[in-house]
Amino acid sequence: MSDPIRTFRHHRDVPDSLWRWRNFSPAEIACRGTSQLKLHPDALDKLQALRDRLGKPLIVRSAYRSPEHNRAVGGAPRSKHMDGTAFDIAMSNHDPVAFEAAAREVGFLGFGFYPRSGFIHIDLGPARQWGERFPVRAVPFAAEAPPAREALADSRTLRGTGAAGVATVGAAGVEVAQEVLAEARGAIVPLVPSLDTLRWLFIALALAGIAVAVWARLDDWKKGLR
Repeated sequence: MSDPIRTFRHHRDVPDSLWRWRNFSPAEIACRGTSQLKLHPDALDKLQALRDRLGKPLIVRSAYRSPEHNRAVGGAPRSKHMDGTAFDIAMSNHDPVAFEAAAREVGFLGFGFYPRSGFIHIDLGPARQWGERFPVRAVPFAAEAPPAREALADSRTLRGTGAAGVATVGAAGVEVAQEVLAEARGAIVPLVPSLDTLRWLFIALALAGIAVAVWARLDDWKKGLR
Protein backbone atom coordinates (compact mmCIF):
# COMPACT_ATOMS: atom_id res chain seq x y z
CA MET A 1 0.00 0.00 0.00
CA SER A 2 1.47 3.33 -1.06
CA ASP A 3 1.74 6.29 1.27
CA PRO A 4 -1.06 8.88 1.05
CA ILE A 5 -0.64 12.06 -1.00
CA ARG A 6 -0.75 15.18 1.17
CA THR A 7 -0.89 18.88 0.41
CA PHE A 8 0.70 21.57 2.61
CA ARG A 9 0.07 25.30 2.45
CA HIS A 10 3.81 25.94 2.87
CA HIS A 11 6.82 23.68 2.52
CA ARG A 12 7.87 24.61 6.06
CA ASP A 13 4.73 22.85 7.31
CA VAL A 14 5.98 19.41 6.21
CA PRO A 15 6.87 17.40 9.37
CA ASP A 16 10.41 16.05 9.48
CA SER A 17 8.98 12.62 10.24
CA LEU A 18 7.32 12.53 6.80
CA TRP A 19 10.36 13.57 4.79
CA ARG A 20 12.59 10.60 3.91
CA TRP A 21 14.24 11.78 0.67
CA ARG A 22 17.75 12.57 1.85
CA ASN A 23 19.06 14.35 -1.26
CA PHE A 24 16.14 16.76 -1.55
CA SER A 25 14.41 19.31 0.64
CA PRO A 26 10.73 20.36 0.77
CA ALA A 27 11.74 23.80 -0.54
CA GLU A 28 13.18 22.23 -3.72
CA ILE A 29 9.96 20.34 -4.44
CA ALA A 30 7.51 23.10 -3.44
CA CYS A 31 5.77 25.46 -5.85
CA ARG A 32 8.09 28.28 -6.90
CA GLY A 33 5.23 30.79 -6.94
CA THR A 34 3.28 29.99 -3.77
CA SER A 35 5.57 27.73 -1.65
CA GLN A 36 2.72 25.20 -1.46
CA LEU A 37 3.68 21.55 -1.62
CA LYS A 38 1.84 18.43 -2.75
CA LEU A 39 3.77 15.54 -1.27
CA HIS A 40 3.54 12.57 -3.65
CA PRO A 41 5.63 9.78 -2.03
CA ASP A 42 5.72 7.49 -5.08
CA ALA A 43 7.03 10.25 -7.34
CA LEU A 44 9.62 11.32 -4.77
CA ASP A 45 10.73 7.72 -4.26
CA LYS A 46 11.48 7.47 -7.97
CA LEU A 47 13.25 10.82 -7.94
CA GLN A 48 15.49 9.64 -5.08
CA ALA A 49 16.10 6.33 -6.89
CA LEU A 50 17.17 8.30 -9.96
CA ARG A 51 19.54 10.40 -7.84
CA ASP A 52 21.04 7.24 -6.32
CA ARG A 53 21.46 5.58 -9.72
CA LEU A 54 23.19 8.58 -11.32
CA GLY A 55 25.35 9.30 -8.28
CA LYS A 56 25.36 13.08 -8.78
CA PRO A 57 23.08 15.98 -7.79
CA LEU A 58 19.78 16.58 -9.57
CA ILE A 59 19.11 20.30 -10.04
CA VAL A 60 15.33 20.64 -9.85
CA ARG A 61 14.12 23.53 -11.99
CA SER A 62 10.43 22.89 -11.26
CA ALA A 63 8.49 20.27 -9.30
CA TYR A 64 5.04 20.86 -7.82
CA ARG A 65 3.07 23.79 -9.21
CA SER A 66 -0.11 25.16 -7.71
CA PRO A 67 -2.89 25.66 -10.31
CA GLU A 68 -2.49 29.44 -10.20
CA HIS A 69 1.27 29.29 -10.63
CA ASN A 70 0.91 26.75 -13.44
CA ARG A 71 -1.36 29.19 -15.28
CA ALA A 72 1.06 32.06 -14.62
CA VAL A 73 3.99 30.23 -16.23
CA GLY A 74 1.96 28.98 -19.18
CA GLY A 75 1.90 25.32 -18.13
CA ALA A 76 -0.36 22.76 -19.79
CA PRO A 77 -3.92 22.82 -18.39
CA ARG A 78 -3.53 19.23 -17.14
CA SER A 79 0.16 19.48 -16.27
CA LYS A 80 1.52 16.63 -14.17
CA HIS A 81 3.32 19.29 -12.13
CA MET A 82 -0.02 20.08 -10.47
CA ASP A 83 -0.23 16.43 -9.34
CA GLY A 84 3.25 16.53 -7.80
CA THR A 85 4.38 13.76 -10.16
CA ALA A 86 6.56 15.79 -12.56
CA PHE A 87 10.04 17.26 -12.31
CA ASP A 88 12.08 19.47 -14.63
CA ILE A 89 15.76 18.56 -14.17
CA ALA A 90 18.68 20.68 -15.44
CA MET A 91 21.17 18.92 -17.71
CA SER A 92 24.12 21.18 -16.87
CA ASN A 93 25.79 18.37 -14.89
CA HIS A 94 24.36 15.34 -16.73
CA ASP A 95 24.66 13.54 -20.02
CA PRO A 96 21.05 13.70 -21.36
CA VAL A 97 21.27 10.22 -22.93
CA ALA A 98 22.43 8.58 -19.70
CA PHE A 99 19.91 10.61 -17.70
CA GLU A 100 16.98 9.49 -19.86
CA ALA A 101 18.04 5.84 -19.68
CA ALA A 102 18.35 5.96 -15.89
CA ALA A 103 15.01 7.76 -15.51
CA ARG A 104 13.24 5.07 -17.56
CA GLU A 105 14.90 2.35 -15.50
CA VAL A 106 13.55 3.72 -12.20
CA GLY A 107 10.01 4.07 -13.56
CA PHE A 108 9.47 7.50 -15.13
CA LEU A 109 7.27 7.28 -18.23
CA GLY A 110 6.70 10.83 -19.51
CA PHE A 111 9.60 12.77 -21.07
CA GLY A 112 9.81 16.29 -22.43
CA PHE A 113 13.06 17.50 -23.99
CA TYR A 114 14.03 21.18 -23.85
CA PRO A 115 17.62 21.49 -25.12
CA ARG A 116 17.42 25.25 -25.62
CA SER A 117 16.40 25.74 -22.00
CA GLY A 118 18.75 23.01 -20.78
CA PHE A 119 16.38 20.66 -18.95
CA ILE A 120 14.41 17.43 -19.29
CA HIS A 121 10.87 17.01 -17.95
CA ILE A 122 10.10 13.64 -16.36
CA ASP A 123 6.83 12.39 -14.88
CA LEU A 124 5.01 9.21 -13.86
CA GLY A 125 3.03 8.92 -17.07
CA PRO A 126 1.22 7.98 -19.12
CA ALA A 127 4.08 6.96 -21.39
CA ARG A 128 4.78 9.68 -23.96
CA GLN A 129 7.49 12.07 -25.06
CA TRP A 130 7.77 15.41 -26.82
CA GLY A 131 10.31 18.02 -27.80
CA GLU A 132 13.63 17.94 -29.62
CA ARG A 133 16.26 15.66 -28.16
CA PHE A 134 19.56 17.04 -26.93
CA PRO A 135 22.48 16.89 -29.39
CA VAL A 136 24.83 14.00 -28.67
CA ARG A 137 27.93 15.00 -26.74
CA ALA A 138 31.07 13.41 -28.21
CA VAL A 139 32.84 13.11 -24.86
CA PRO A 140 30.38 13.93 -22.08
CA PHE A 141 32.02 15.26 -18.93
CA ALA A 142 35.44 13.69 -19.46
CA ALA A 143 37.37 13.53 -16.21
CA GLU A 144 40.24 15.96 -15.97
CA ALA A 145 43.46 14.06 -15.32
CA PRO A 146 46.36 16.03 -13.81
CA PRO A 147 49.67 15.66 -15.63
CA ALA A 148 51.53 12.68 -14.22
CA ARG A 149 55.25 12.52 -13.64
CA GLU A 150 57.13 9.35 -14.44
CA ALA A 151 57.50 7.22 -11.33
CA LEU A 152 61.12 6.61 -10.42
CA ALA A 153 60.46 2.90 -10.01
CA ASP A 154 59.31 2.77 -13.65
CA SER A 155 62.30 4.70 -15.02
CA ARG A 156 64.15 2.68 -17.66
CA THR A 157 67.38 4.37 -16.64
CA LEU A 158 66.89 3.46 -12.98
CA ARG A 159 66.23 -0.17 -13.95
CA GLY A 160 69.50 -0.14 -15.89
CA THR A 161 72.88 -1.21 -14.55
CA GLY A 162 75.99 0.59 -13.40
CA ALA A 163 76.15 4.27 -12.55
CA ALA A 164 73.16 5.18 -14.75
CA GLY A 165 70.68 4.26 -12.04
CA VAL A 166 72.58 6.21 -9.42
CA ALA A 167 72.66 9.26 -11.68
CA THR A 168 68.90 9.10 -12.17
CA VAL A 169 68.26 9.04 -8.44
CA GLY A 170 70.65 11.95 -7.93
CA ALA A 171 69.04 14.05 -10.65
CA ALA A 172 65.57 13.33 -9.30
CA GLY A 173 66.68 14.30 -5.80
CA VAL A 174 67.92 17.64 -7.09
CA GLU A 175 64.64 18.24 -8.92
CA VAL A 176 62.59 17.54 -5.80
CA ALA A 177 64.83 19.74 -3.70
CA GLN A 178 64.39 22.60 -6.19
CA GLU A 179 60.61 22.28 -6.03
CA VAL A 180 60.58 22.24 -2.23
CA LEU A 181 62.85 25.29 -2.14
CA ALA A 182 60.60 27.14 -4.59
CA GLU A 183 57.49 26.42 -2.52
CA ALA A 184 59.19 27.48 0.71
CA ARG A 185 60.92 30.55 -0.75
CA GLY A 186 58.36 32.94 0.72
CA ALA A 187 59.19 31.78 4.22
CA ILE A 188 62.96 31.55 3.66
CA VAL A 189 63.58 34.91 2.00
CA PRO A 190 63.12 36.95 5.18
CA LEU A 191 65.73 34.76 6.88
CA VAL A 192 68.30 34.37 4.10
CA PRO A 193 69.59 37.43 2.18
CA SER A 194 70.13 35.56 -1.06
CA LEU A 195 69.47 32.11 -2.48
CA ASP A 196 71.66 32.57 -5.55
CA THR A 197 74.43 30.40 -4.14
CA LEU A 198 72.04 27.53 -3.49
CA ARG A 199 70.45 27.98 -6.90
CA TRP A 200 73.80 27.69 -8.69
CA LEU A 201 74.71 24.73 -6.48
CA PHE A 202 71.57 22.93 -7.61
CA ILE A 203 72.34 23.73 -11.24
CA ALA A 204 75.87 22.36 -10.84
CA LEU A 205 74.58 19.19 -9.20
CA ALA A 206 72.03 18.74 -11.97
CA LEU A 207 74.67 19.14 -14.66
CA ALA A 208 76.92 16.70 -12.81
CA GLY A 209 74.09 14.19 -12.64
CA ILE A 210 73.49 14.52 -16.38
CA ALA A 211 77.18 14.07 -17.09
CA VAL A 212 77.33 10.95 -14.94
CA ALA A 213 74.24 9.56 -16.65
CA VAL A 214 75.73 10.12 -20.11
CA TRP A 215 79.02 8.55 -19.02
CA ALA A 216 77.16 5.57 -17.57
CA ARG A 217 75.22 5.06 -20.79
CA LEU A 218 78.41 5.15 -22.83
CA ASP A 219 80.14 2.80 -20.41
CA ASP A 220 77.26 0.33 -20.58
CA TRP A 221 77.27 0.54 -24.38
CA LYS A 222 81.01 -0.14 -24.52
CA LYS A 223 80.60 -3.13 -22.21
CA GLY A 224 77.96 -4.46 -24.54
CA LEU A 225 80.44 -4.40 -27.42
CA ARG A 226 83.08 -6.42 -25.58
